[in-house]
This record gives sequence, C-alpha cells and structure tokens, in this order.
Amino acid sequence: MSLSWLLRFGAVCGVLTGLSLGVPGAIEAFTGETLGTSFVAGVGAAFAAPALTAFHLRQSAAAGRLGAIAYAVNVLGLGLFAGVSFSLNLVVFFLDGSVAAELLRGPTRVALLGSVVVFVAGSLLFGLSMLKAGVLPRVAAVGYGLSLPLLALLAPLPDTPLISGIHLLACASLIWLSLATWSRSGEPGVVSPAVPA
Repeated sequence: MSLSWLLRFGAVCGVLTGLSLGVPGAIEAFTGETLGTSFVAGVGAAFAAPALTAFHLRQSAAAGRLGAIAYAVNVLGLGLFAGVSFSLNLVVFFLDGSVAAELLRGPTRVALLGSVVVFVAGSLLFGLSMLKAGVLPRVAAVGYGLSLPLLALLAPLPDTPLISGIHLLACASLIWLSLATWSRSGEPGVVSPAVPA
C-alpha cells in the first residue's frame, strides 16, 4: 500500500466523517434527533481516525514534535469519542429515559466525561498543530480546532440551530481539509507550502 493511497483513503474518510456530522446536524435543526440521524452520526465516527491520520501524514514533516503529540492525543481521543458517539447514538438513544439516566449516573458518566476531555484536548492541539505547520488551509484548521471540541462539549444539550450550525462548520472544515489532503496526495513526502485560506 502506498502513501498516496493512504492519503486518499483518509481524505475519503474525512469527507464521510464531515457528511456524517453535517447532514444529521442540518436535519436535526428542524426535526430534532431521529433514528436516521442517530444512526448516521453513530456509524460515521468510525471514519474519523483514518481522516486524522491522513491529515497528520500530509503535514507531519512541518508539524514537528507538536504535530506528533497532537496527533497522538487526538487519535486516542477520537477512538474514545467514536465509542461514545456510537454508544449514545445507537444504544442510549433507544433506552427508556429513566434507564438512560440511571446508566449515565454511574461509572459510565465518568468514562464518558474522561473521553470527552481527551477528545477536546486532542482536537484543540491538532488544530493548533495544523496552524503552526501551515500546510493545510488555515481557516479549515481553525474550524477543526473549534467546532469539534464545541460539538463534544455541547452534545448533552438539546438540538438547536446554533448546534446545527456548529455541525455544519465541522462538516465544511473536514471536507476542506480532506480535499486539500487529496489534492496533494500524489506527492508523498513533499510538504506543501502554506495553502491559502
């Protein structure tokens, strides 16, 4: 498997991750959470780690130690948060309200909160590393570093147009980063100069 293939695979996964956030977010602005939007959001999180890996590979030479640390924390946070997203959207969503409340009062709550902390820290660090490296689009890097932590922190709140807007910002940021990664995927080992915002 070539580096070019891995970058393109990750870019496709990034588009799928973005769409799994943006499409349900747009729908939920009008309907609230539904079976369909929960399914897409829960399953879509599986595509995030390959996308992050491709973004990291695209910028790793320029990102230095901060990039490596940010990637490590973010990939661990994504793994944890993908489990949280899957559980909340495809398990807890179907439980009776009192059962779900009881489940989320015990040790599960601590595990969920710990996962959110690692995910938020990793997303902030990786967004910062993208800005420092200057390889991927800066506006998309800021969108990544702000929208993903906000989604995790605002997840317990009811769906609102503001939260839907944050879903759409995350979607746009991930797709933009993915397109930038794809467009340079034929040049393995070459770190592109700063991409205009």
